[in-house]
Amino acid sequence: MNISELLARNARKHANHTAIVADSISLTYQNLHDKVNCLANALLQKGFQKGEKAILLMPNTPEFLITYFAVLRVGGIVVPVNAKFTQSELQYVIDHCEASVLFAHEWLWDTVKKLPADAPRLKIKTGKEMKHWLSFDALLRETDDEPEIVCTTKEDDEATLLYTSGTTGTPKGVLLTNRNILNTATMMCIELSMKPESRILHMMPLSHAAPLHLFLVAGTYVGATHLLSPTFTTEKMLEMIHKEKATHFFGAPVVFLFAAKIPNLHDFDLSSLSYWVYGGAPLSKEDVTFIQKQLKTERLFCVYGLTEAGPSGTILTPDDHHRKAGSIGKRAAIGTEIKLVNEEGKEVAVDEIGEIALYSESIMKAYEKDPAATSEVIKDGWLLTGDLAKQDEDGYFWMIDRKKDIIISGGVNIYPKEVEEALQQHPHISEAAVIGIPHPEWGETVKAFVVLNKPLEGIEDECKHFLNGKIAAFKIPKRYEAIDQLPRNATGKILKHVLRKLEMKEESCTSY
Repeated sequence: MNISELLARNARKHANHTAIVADSISLTYQNLHDKVNCLANALLQKGFQKGEKAILLMPNTPEFLITYFAVLRVGGIVVPVNAKFTQSELQYVIDHCEASVLFAHEWLWDTVKKLPADAPRLKIKTGKEMKHWLSFDALLRETDDEPEIVCTTKEDDEATLLYTSGTTGTPKGVLLTNRNILNTATMMCIELSMKPESRILHMMPLSHAAPLHLFLVAGTYVGATHLLSPTFTTEKMLEMIHKEKATHFFGAPVVFLFAAKIPNLHDFDLSSLSYWVYGGAPLSKEDVTFIQKQLKTERLFCVYGLTEAGPSGTILTPDDHHRKAGSIGKRAAIGTEIKLVNEEGKEVAVDEIGEIALYSESIMKAYEKDPAATSEVIKDGWLLTGDLAKQDEDGYFWMIDRKKDIIISGGVNIYPKEVEEALQQHPHISEAAVIGIPHPEWGETVKAFVVLNKPLEGIEDECKHFLNGKIAAFKIPKRYEAIDQLPRNATGKILKHVLRKLEMKEESCTSY
């Protein structure tokens, strides 16, 4: 079995069933299969070979799906990148993975138009042919009557290269096989009861592991309908659920909060949506209660995982939300095991902080061109995630922080997440991010970057006074800085290495 065969099988089983809905475009599984075959033939005619890499710079459009399955059909390795990438970010990926082909959507022409003519050797864009670029649409027409290609790749063949979000620095390429991805997709089909009748709304970028593998590949596995949107707005999300009768949706927690706060929320019929799935961070009990009330649903699911794990990890079910909102669940997802370990790799006790380790067939094959980094995170088949958590007496796992973000001040560990959550209780602070900065005596001290929703005079004294009694004195930040917005990557994660660089620029004029 391979990923491309999922589509071919559905073209045989569900030929006239709708595979894609995107604005005015609707494609059946047979339509999609035929277009994929056309593009796959075009790639072969242009000299593309098994094992070569093809970058996809496309939003959530039908062309993304056609390209994704076509590259896999000829045994290539798909390298999806976020449509919001800058030219320099894209160039890094091109150079690092030595891509042979770049597919780009014409909407993103400004990002690619100044790329070197010879790298990658083959460039394909939607719309008209231009300069060194071939036309995606023309290639489909030229190969319309070519014979059907049968994909011969095996489960252990490499299929996808996904670049991590780079929250701590330079992104790493995560190499996944057909087996890794199919295992992840199978898990999600079971956990979320996906069926041919399911209608999955895709608004988060398909260039990322969770939307791509947990929802696109999983949905294709069962022959579901994919509802595509190239952009996200809260209004459009609600409109698509209302109009297209979506059954499954995945988004970051902030998406659910935005939806719950929209003034005309009750103009939309959201009753078809049975699986409201969020990931990337937990939601607090207060947020869960608010969202459930506003969206009139108790069908909230929290999924935890990371790109290197497929992403497979844990799941917090709707029933769990009543008592344990804020946790990432009591059990690992189907096909996955979880444990918390200390620095020696031994399991920790209940209520003791340890690093999350995961085991499954979804675990990546390797980091691209980085065997040293691979061996650091994969130990005896277990993936060390870098995420710190503890397990309560009822068996539920609670995230503490990223291991690399721990602040050690005077030999004592300080977990930024705890400080950030305390700061965000202040009525004038909408967001906060905490980092450790050098201190001549204590090693590190705590600094908080805050985003204000109202002006706040004497921010340092005010915040210290507010935090007094809420967290231990040694955890209270010594320094504060108000900024307009926190730096984030394309998936919304805060880029603390950017804050550290910002701090370093000011270090020369800072005194303690």
